[in-house]
Amino acid sequence: MKAELTPSTLQCPELLAPAGNWECAKAAVENGADAIYFGLERFNARMRAENFTEADLPELMQFLHRRGVKGYVTLNTLIFPQELQEAQQYIRSIITAGVDAVIVQDVGICRLIRHLSPDFPIHASTQMTITSAAGVEFAESLGCNLVVLARECSLKEIDKIHKHSSLPLEVFVHGALCVAYSGQCLTSEALGGRSANRGECAQACRMPYELIADGEVVDLGDRKYLLSPQDLAGLEVLPDLLKSGVSCLKIEGRLKAPEYVANVTRVYRTALDRVMKLGDRGRGGE
Repeated sequence: MKAELTPSTLQCPELLAPAGNWECAKAAVENGADAIYFGLERFNARMRAENFTEADLPELMQFLHRRGVKGYVTLNTLIFPQELQEAQQYIRSIITAGVDAVIVQDVGICRLIRHLSPDFPIHASTQMTITSAAGVEFAESLGCNLVVLARECSLKEIDKIHKHSSLPLEVFVHGALCVAYSGQCLTSEALGGRSANRGECAQACRMPYELIADGEVVDLGDRKYLLSPQDLAGLEVLPDLLKSGVSCLKIEGRLKAPEYVANVTRVYRTALDRVMKLGDRGRGGE
């Protein structure tokens, strides 16, 4: 049984917010994010987001750093061999612009980054589907500095992984939960040729379906969303996450509007500050 959480035993995790465009980035910063994550025109898992351009990077990073906020670029799709030269140019631009880290899925890209730079921070993406201490060890062998655990990990699993790992851990605390292991769903590609591992997920699990058994339509009443899992919402378990020693709490939502980013970031900023001040007594808004 874990010891009671008190302010004297706390280490505050970083609050990481999504930014699909400039307005979302500003909304995150103004509402208490410690860092934001965002994609560029290529090689990011949310190609439907507005995203930033390579040319935006210097101005964006200057904007963030003047406000004490970090910026992480999502380079989190699988890369084909013929794209490696372009990916390498992207990485060079990212490093030159002062980006604080890249979030990477492709094992080969980790090795490419380490070839270009011995110390530029690499965060192992949730698309790596790391669910164990052995997975964290493998990420470390690739040169990763932090691991974003798969979204499916329970509190018990997060706690166990942290106890047997040497890298900092990041977990999703709010937002969409993939119906398959993070990023590994092939439904979108099978139905429409849009690969989730190439940033083109059509979110087929979020659509309504009919259930047909033995050729007959089953009456499900108003239950139509048969594949969609419930979203994550971690406010009630913030003290437990802090007890588990996670280093970063990540809000999902690079396709969301600035108002969503502002509201969710502010709610978690307030809740996290309350837990940091009150320990277990700050649970559930008490």
